[in-house]
Amino acid sequence: MIKAGKKIVKYRIPILILGILLLIPSALGFLNTRVNYDILYYLPDNIDTMKGQEILKDDFGKGAFAMEVVEGMTTKEVTEVKKKIEQVDGVAEVIWYDSLVDTSVPISALPSNMKEIFYKDDATLMAIFFDDTTSADSTIDAIGEIRQVTGKQCFLSSMSSVVTDIKNLAEKETPIYVLIAVILCCIILAIFMDSWLLPVFFMISIGMAILYNMGTNYFLGEISYITKALSAVLQLGVTMDYSIFLWHSYQENQKRFPGDKNRAMAHAISNTFSSVVGSSTTTVAGFIALCFMSFTLGKDLGIVMAKGVVFGVLSCVTILPSMLLIFDKAIEKTMHRSVMPSMEKPAKFITKHFKVFVATFCILLIPAFWGYTKAEVYYNLDATLPKYLDSIKANEKLADTFDMNATHMVLADADLSAKDAKAMLNEMSDVKGVKFALGLDSILGSSIPRSVVPEELTDTLKKGDWQLMLVQSEYKAATNEVNKQCNELNNIIKKYDNNAMLIGEAPCTKDLITITDKDFKVVSAISIIAVFLIIAFVFKSFSLPVILVSVIEFAIFINLGIPYFTGTKMPFIASIVIGTIQLGATVDYAILMTTRYKKERCKGKAKRESIQIAVSTSISSVIVSALGFFAATFGVGLYSDIDMISALCTLMARGAIISMFVVIFILPSMLYIFDRLICATTIGMKQAIKNADNTTPKKMDANPTATI
Repeated sequence: MIKAGKKIVKYRIPILILGILLLIPSALGFLNTRVNYDILYYLPDNIDTMKGQEILKDDFGKGAFAMEVVEGMTTKEVTEVKKKIEQVDGVAEVIWYDSLVDTSVPISALPSNMKEIFYKDDATLMAIFFDDTTSADSTIDAIGEIRQVTGKQCFLSSMSSVVTDIKNLAEKETPIYVLIAVILCCIILAIFMDSWLLPVFFMISIGMAILYNMGTNYFLGEISYITKALSAVLQLGVTMDYSIFLWHSYQENQKRFPGDKNRAMAHAISNTFSSVVGSSTTTVAGFIALCFMSFTLGKDLGIVMAKGVVFGVLSCVTILPSMLLIFDKAIEKTMHRSVMPSMEKPAKFITKHFKVFVATFCILLIPAFWGYTKAEVYYNLDATLPKYLDSIKANEKLADTFDMNATHMVLADADLSAKDAKAMLNEMSDVKGVKFALGLDSILGSSIPRSVVPEELTDTLKKGDWQLMLVQSEYKAATNEVNKQCNELNNIIKKYDNNAMLIGEAPCTKDLITITDKDFKVVSAISIIAVFLIIAFVFKSFSLPVILVSVIEFAIFINLGIPYFTGTKMPFIASIVIGTIQLGATVDYAILMTTRYKKERCKGKAKRESIQIAVSTSISSVIVSALGFFAATFGVGLYSDIDMISALCTLMARGAIISMFVVIFILPSMLYIFDRLICATTIGMKQAIKNADNTTPKKMDANPTATI
C-alpha cells in the first residue's frame, strides 16, 4: 500500500478536484431517490396480508383506505364535501350513506345499522378509497389536497395520513439531524484533538463520503425514511474513527520522517488502510447481518450502511489526506495542546484492581441480561408521534366520537353464497370489540336481496373473483386485544372460505410482531458469528473472539436492558438493529486494545506490563471515538419528534458510551485472567513469547501471585 499511498500524495490535487466533481452526480442521485415512509411495506410479499393488499390494488383498483369524520355540517354541506374529495387526484371512491340511498331519505328513516355506521350525534363518517398504496406519492399528495379542500370541521384518519405527517416531519427534521451531529462532533474533536481546524476537514471528508453513499441509493430504487434519516448520522459516527487513525498515524510518521510530510502521509495512508480495512470489516459484517431479516427494512438499512462504511474508508485514504496536505499550513496555525491527559496512571489502576472489575462484571451480568430479555417494545407506529399532527388528531376524533380505531378488510370468494356471506358477517359482528362488519349482504339489512343493492356499491365491493368486506374495530393496532380479535376473525372467515384473507393495518402489524421476533434471533446470531469469525481470522485465535464478543455483548445487554428498569418501551426495530450496530461499530474499541496487548506480549513483556501499555495507549483513542459516535447520535435523539428515530439515536449514543466503559475497565481484566489461555489458543503467540524470552532478559511479573 506504500506505492498507492505515494500515488495519492503525488496526485492529491487531481484527487480532490475529482472528489468535488463526483459530488454533482451524487447530489442528483440523492435528490432523485424515492423515500418510502410506510414501515408495513417492508413485510414479506408471501404473507396473506401483503397478498391481499396486492389483490385489493390490482382487482379492485384500490390501495389505501381512510375514514373521514365530518362534524357540525348539514347533509347538503357533507354532500359537497364528498364531491370535493371525489374530485381529488388519487381518490378511487368515497362511500357515504348517499352511496346507498338518496339523501332525500331522512336520517331518522335509515335502517338502524346504517345510522350506527354513518352517524353519531352531530358527526358523520365517510370511507375513502385511494387508487394506490398507503405510501404511494399519489396517495400522499391526495391526503394533502383532501385536507386543503375539506376544512377544519373534517378529520382524515388513516395510515396514509400518518405516513403523510411522518414524511412532512422527517423532511423538515432530517437536515437538522445532520447539522446537530456535525456541530457536536466538531466540538468534541476540537477539544480532544490537537487542532481547532482539523475537525472541519474531518467533517468535509466524511460529508463527501456520505453524499456519495446517499447518491448511489438511487440505484436501489427507493429507501426507507428511517434509513434516510439515520444513515448520514450513523455513517458519521461509525467512520469517524478512520479519520482519527489517519491523523495520529500521520503525526507518528512525521517523527519518523522529519521534514518530509509527503513521505509521512504516504506511510500514514498505508498504515491506515491496512488497519481500517480490518476494523471496518466487523462494522460491515454487522450491517450485512441486517440483510437477513424477513422484514426487509433491515436489508434497506444494512445495504445503505455497508456502502457507507466502504465509502468512508475510501474517502479517508484519498480525500482526507489530500486536504490535510493542501491545507497543512492552515492546520498548523490552529494547533493546540490536547486536553487528554496521560493515561499511564489510570492504566496502572485498572490493571491493579482487575479483580474488582471482574466482580463488577459478574454482578451486573445477571440483571443486565434479565433486563435485556424482559424489555418491552411497541409496534403501534403512530402511538408516539406528536399530538399536534393532523393524523393523530383525526385518529383520536374517530376513536372518541365513533369508538373506532382499526379498520380491517376481508377479501372473500365472490361466489360465496349470500347465506354464507351473511352468516360470516354476523359472526364477525359478534366478535368482541367489533363495531360493525359491512358487506354486500349486510349493508341494507338481511331482508334485501343482492339484486336490489345499487350497482355502484356492488361494483365497489365485488370485483372479479373477490368480494370486499369492511370490519371496524374498537381496538388500536398492535394491542393484545386487536391481535386476539384478528385471530378470531381469521378463524371465522376461514370457516366459510379457506382462501379468504384478513388485511389492514392491524393484521399487518400482527404479522410484523411475529416476523420481527424471529428476525431478532436470526440477526443476532448471524452478526455474532460473523464478527466472531472475523476476529478469529484477524488474531488467529480461538479464545480472543470469545472474550471480545462477550465483552461487547455485555455492553449490549446493559444498553438494551436499561429500558426495562426505567419502564420505557422501545420501538420494535430498536431491539433488532441496535445490538447488531453496537456490536459491529464498537467491537473496534476492543480490537484496538487487544491488538496492542498481543503485540507487547509477543515481544516478551509480562502480562501486567503488556496490558498496562495496551490500556494506556488505547484509552485516548477509545474515548475520542466513543465520544464522536455519542456526539453524532445523542443530539438527534434529543431533538427528533419522531420517536422511532429519537429512540434509535438515544440507544446508539448510550451504547457507544457503555461499550467505551466496558472496554476500558472490563476487557483488561479479562485479558489478565485469561492470559495463559489466550497464549495457548492463539496461533504463533506462545512461540513468539518463547523466542522473545530467549533473546531478552526475563522480566518478572509485577504481581506473580496473580498469575494463573
